Amino acid sequence: LQALIDKGLAYYAFDSEEVLDHHREDHQKRGKTFIYNWHNRLKLKNSISLSKEKTQELLNSAEPYVVRFKCPENQTIKTTDLIRGIVEVESSLLDDKILYKSDGTPTYHLANVIDDHLMKISHVIRGEEWLPSLALHCLLYEAFGWKKPLFAHIPLILSPSGKGKLSKRSGEKAGVPVYPMAWGKESRINGYKEEGILPEALINFMAMLGWGPGNEKELYTLEELVKGFDISKISSAGAQFDFEKLKWFNLKHLQKKSGEELLELLTGFGCNTEGLSKEKSIEILSIAKERSNTLSDLWGVCRCFYEPPKTYDEEGRKKAVSTNTKAVLENLLEILGSCSEDVEDIKGRLHEYCEEASKSEKNIKMREIMMPLRMAMVGSLSGLDISFIISSVGIKESCNRISGFIKTL
Repeated sequence: LQALIDKGLAYYAFDSEEVLDHHREDHQKRGKTFIYNWHNRLKLKNSISLSKEKTQELLNSAEPYVVRFKCPENQTIKTTDLIRGIVEVESSLLDDKILYKSDGTPTYHLANVIDDHLMKISHVIRGEEWLPSLALHCLLYEAFGWKKPLFAHIPLILSPSGKGKLSKRSGEKAGVPVYPMAWGKESRINGYKEEGILPEALINFMAMLGWGPGNEKELYTLEELVKGFDISKISSAGAQFDFEKLKWFNLKHLQKKSGEELLELLTGFGCNTEGLSKEKSIEILSIAKERSNTLSDLWGVCRCFYEPPKTYDEEGRKKAVSTNTKAVLENLLEILGSCSEDVEDIKGRLHEYCEEASKSEKNIKMREIMMPLRMAMVGSLSGLDISFIISSVGIKESCNRISGFIKTL
């Protein structure tokens, strides 16, 4: 800092906050913006307008001061950004930024330049909100006589609505997570991990926000992203955060997983996958992954294989239950009781019953059979093939579930 002062590239400023506020208010009344720089330095209280003796006197008397950078006069400052190219700024628009505060601490502008230089940073990659500070930071590098790193100011990630940047508030408003993991104690907010988003899917999705490889490919592993990344292909425009698109990426990455990998993921997700053999679980997961956007969805599809429904979806129940439901389910108990656990046998017997019921006096439709059966087995009207579910959990367990549902009618 002293080196800059000695070179005449920085100076002491003794202006009180009250004086500066007065200047700001005065400029505002006249429809102008107060800028502390070359055009008014001599009218203010600083080591440029004051004599050396007076400046030293103020320093000796512990007069509060800040150190400001001395921006050049009437110059066009050219800077280079890897994303936006050459950026020109007129020095008349820049103020003499404070480098050293009155409380004895450096500002970000000074600290980040010094830190990056000492750490031999080659590339400074940061959000576009720092673009207005690029000219100052380049001037500071030149003032110190240091080699400038390469700069890249990346666009912001916009909220799901496309209005403003993504934030905790905009994420909550849209019902999407904004943190990698659960955050908060009193009001806990789920993160992507708790939503069942895979790390590799999130990385893939985030990498494609505002960046493109120049082809139609969208699905990448981390290794492929590292190999193919080119900073010059980052867009200068902000990218809207689309949670549905993220779930699509997650679906595709889930589909690439083997049944064994998915079983391990569900176990780590806190799901109780005991009760079935590993081979059966792998078979189920290999089928279920085709319709699951997240690990939560995957467990939602597979849960009925490991435990009976504890509740029944109310909307589904309204659609499934009719005056014939109890009799239908009792008939199904009898039919399944004489079935083997072979999927095709179960499927054939259910088909036969549906055919017979449709020709009966009551003219019972297929949906009057299959919908309450699914409610009994799954607890909702969604899920995998019902014959496959019955075969997987076993005839005895299936009959127990049907009997349990009958009791709720």
